[in-house]
Amino acid sequence: MDAVDRTHGLWRATASSGPADPPLCARLEADVVIVGAGFTGCSAALHVAAAGRRPVVLEAAEIGFGASGRNVGLVNAGLWVMPDQLPAILGRTFGERLLRQLGEAPDLVFGLIQEHGIVCEAKREGTLHCAVGKRGLAEITERARQWQLRGADVSILDAAETVRSVGSNAYAGALLDRRAGTIQPLAYVRGLAHAAIAAGAVFHSRSGVIGFENLGTRWRVHTPHGSVTAPAVIIATDAYSSEAFSGIARGQVKLPYFNFATAPLPIGLRESILPGGQGAWDTKRILSSFRLDDSGRLIFGSVGALRRLGARIHREWSRRELHRLFPQLDEIQFEYEWYGMIGMTHDALPRLHRYGQNVYSMGAYNGRGIGPGTTFGRDLARLVTDEVAIEDLALPVTPLSPVSLQTAKSAFYEAGAQIAHFAGARM
Repeated sequence: MDAVDRTHGLWRATASSGPADPPLCARLEADVVIVGAGFTGCSAALHVAAAGRRPVVLEAAEIGFGASGRNVGLVNAGLWVMPDQLPAILGRTFGERLLRQLGEAPDLVFGLIQEHGIVCEAKREGTLHCAVGKRGLAEITERARQWQLRGADVSILDAAETVRSVGSNAYAGALLDRRAGTIQPLAYVRGLAHAAIAAGAVFHSRSGVIGFENLGTRWRVHTPHGSVTAPAVIIATDAYSSEAFSGIARGQVKLPYFNFATAPLPIGLRESILPGGQGAWDTKRILSSFRLDDSGRLIFGSVGALRRLGARIHREWSRRELHRLFPQLDEIQFEYEWYGMIGMTHDALPRLHRYGQNVYSMGAYNGRGIGPGTTFGRDLARLVTDEVAIEDLALPVTPLSPVSLQTAKSAFYEAGAQIAHFAGARM
């Protein structure tokens, strides 16, 4: 194993550098303070600046440090829940509005990449949701039916078509979603930050927020060595929220997810796995995902944390599982390994919160951060620049509510994945 970076792994090794973002050591005035420099925060900064306002972004670590710089890089449309469930849960108005917006989210992502010349290995060849057995096939068939009724460009591949598209005979079929694609996620979020700065935004990393001060019509946001005062605040910290944002931190269960990346595969092997360039994942309860990067590295991931005993268990299982899926791979060696946390809600739906006058957050993407983070960041920008009213957004305002037994549930996910992979590595 050449790499020791278990936070961002391959993505940090191959992304272009981020913009200059020194720690905040001054008292600033702004039109909007944005806390968090992931997909949501950077998209919000770009769209606030494009509207002619001055945003200041405060980031506790570095741009893309959280889930935005660690995920698989699948730019999906929609959410984990079935399309028909959203109107049932949120009501017809919000449910259909959310489906439409998230169905179009990949258009926004790839449009911004093209508009701002973001170099992030963008590839829009679709994604494959691979069915494991009859139950998985029934699931994706129903999902495709519900999307097709809404005009989405999706279709079901039969077992033979799936073998040709995936390069594995492990699946009963696959849902091809042509709206979707893949990117290098850390390069993308850094590219959004570069574009936002070019439009007039200011970024300060290593500037964690330690408190808020309500000044009546304005807010003063404090960091260890400075402050920013503005009439509006966007909180975009999501799964990596600190105790300064305890409402967010306590309202989600943390699900760990890891990725391994091989050395670049020889051309012949590379052409036998996902030859159409799609990213893929399966229908298992403890799912797996896989894709190739532009250099031909095979990236494979699943639920679990690469720490303590888990690192060895998940590594051993991943080698065996990859060989099962792709017997054409002989000895499998990994060059990079990394993991991060996904913020989960009980209904797998994102959240819009309002903390006070002109203080808002959107998050809880449940493993679907790229499209939702980008489009909801734009929503928050439009909200604080008075382009839209809060009732016109795709999500209703949800009260902050702590998850019961949060720590125990997060530990259960981590331990459960270890047990499942420990057993699976020996089958």
